[in-house]
Amino acid sequence: MTIGVGGSSASEQLAALSNMCSDISGISKAEYQQRQQRACELMQQQGISAIYLNAGTNLYYFTGLKWSASERMVGALLSADGQLHYIAPYFEQDSLNDFMLVDAPFHGWHEHQSPYQLFSTLCSDLKLSGTIAVDPSAAFFLVDGLIKANPELNFVNGDVVTQACRAIKSAAEIALLQRAKDMTLAVQKAAAKILRPGISTSEVTEFIHQAHQKVGASGSSFCIVLFGLASSFPHGVKEPQILQENDWVLIDTGCLLHGYNSDITRSYAYGEATEQQRKAWQSEHKAQQVAFNAAQLDASCASVDAAARQSLEADGYGPEYALPGLPHRTGHGCGLDIHEGPYLVAGDETLLAPGMVFSNEPMLVIPEHFGVRLEDHFYIGESGPVWFTQPSPSIDDPFGYQTA
Repeated sequence: MTIGVGGSSASEQLAALSNMCSDISGISKAEYQQRQQRACELMQQQGISAIYLNAGTNLYYFTGLKWSASERMVGALLSADGQLHYIAPYFEQDSLNDFMLVDAPFHGWHEHQSPYQLFSTLCSDLKLSGTIAVDPSAAFFLVDGLIKANPELNFVNGDVVTQACRAIKSAAEIALLQRAKDMTLAVQKAAAKILRPGISTSEVTEFIHQAHQKVGASGSSFCIVLFGLASSFPHGVKEPQILQENDWVLIDTGCLLHGYNSDITRSYAYGEATEQQRKAWQSEHKAQQVAFNAAQLDASCASVDAAARQSLEADGYGPEYALPGLPHRTGHGCGLDIHEGPYLVAGDETLLAPGMVFSNEPMLVIPEHFGVRLEDHFYIGESGPVWFTQPSPSIDDPFGYQTA
């Protein structure tokens, strides 16, 4: 029997968990202001007059204002000289003021009015001309509206500002990410212990949600629980499964801590693994370590993906995206968005630099049989890659109880 899998109940495991985040705070107002200063420096270097930050994680990152994107324009305009102005419907002003962390003037529009014309008026008042960067996450209808109402302006993709800032995490961000991942690893361990023949993926998913609440999160930000053949589908199947003796298990889940994401996957057998599963698990484990070793300062993101694929190909999988093998990229950036740039994938020539954060998950899919995904995250330190959570040490002891 796999060590640390089964043998307990949901109630016992929930009782054993406790709040893990009562001693950690979110990002300070001073850091939000520093982020705005960095954005201004980048805009000045690239001849950009201002950037529009739409509701969502970019607005949150630069201002601390947490607001979800919708069909209504809500956001902020940050000029290259450091002036910040909020734009939103008038009826949202009181709510926006309540959520606002960094104070700045408010510019409102009524429901029958055009927010794009308001944007034009604001640009004129601020004497902005030339190139305006737009939040890359902004919906097409919003960008289209801005372009049509402001033909004299040159709108460009704002990722030259947003990704350039967000890709490099601060010490405070690293600390929040570390704690969030510690929380989810504790939940992963608890989830493994409640497995038993007859339990459904739905029951495990609900337990994981409750377990994330016990460790201090609002619940799971997402959860994928797969048994047997379903594990060969990277992001799952629509129907729940029932666990049987010697089934293969894949659990991928995470939570949010002050907006920052965790995302950890574990794969193991409930009972005894087959020789095919052992071979695949070892290849996956090796590829994950090879990718980590390749993630050195000034290496390209693409080279890390290539290293993982070469490792799998040496074991007879692939090549490239062919199955059995690795069907997707090796990893993604992670922060306020669970998937954010840069990416560990062919074609991304971004050079690794201190503060960058990535998932490391070169999943191995054996079609019509099972899939193995071992996912841990690392950040680039001053001397190279550093794990947030230690990878599974072995298929028989996936949580390291005998190696702790």
